[in-house]
Amino acid sequence: MLELEALRITRDDRLLVDLTLAIRPGQVVTIMGPSGSGKSTALAAITGTLAPAFARTGRIILNGNDISSLPTRLRRVGLMFQEPVLFPHLSVAGNLAFGLPSSVRGRQARQARIAAALASAGLDGLADRDPATLSGGQKARVALLRTLLAEPAALLLDEPFSRLDAALRAQIRQSVFDSARQAGIPTLLVTHDAEDARAAGGPVLSPLGGTLPL
Repeated sequence: MLELEALRITRDDRLLVDLTLAIRPGQVVTIMGPSGSGKSTALAAITGTLAPAFARTGRIILNGNDISSLPTRLRRVGLMFQEPVLFPHLSVAGNLAFGLPSSVRGRQARQARIAAALASAGLDGLADRDPATLSGGQKARVALLRTLLAEPAALLLDEPFSRLDAALRAQIRQSVFDSARQAGIPTLLVTHDAEDARAAGGPVLSPLGGTLPL
């Protein structure tokens, strides 16, 4: 479970975020608002990448552990952005290998985990491909697989569907939500799109904590 306990973020005395919420395993909760309203600022606080110009109070609890002061690499929080952010100097398999935890040891075991992940997403045969040769939908799926292979305890989605066309957006969005639910990962989506929020199926909040109608 991911819990935000009185998480408040200010900048120059302006209150941007004021959230208290609990996200159950497999649940998707949405924070919705226009650009500049504090959505991505909330995610930065959860990942531990909040810029020094912001002031934060409150606690971030993940599976019963206070991660508020932990370095980013120890928080076990996965993040998907608007862009897939695949490493251009690595193959598809190389990108996925980057996400594998150190507990998966040995070349054969790592290759088997990568092959299984690609097969689960309908991407068989793409292990050796250059990411630049992939379609937008394929890149989005590879980015999702890399995030999930890292075995995050929570998943944050920073408008990852916003640059996809309508048909592909619905497909990838459903794939992301289904994967999070099947893995039992508490997921926080930030978006300005009501359709994304409806598809998520969970509560919809403003960055200041009020429940929003759809």
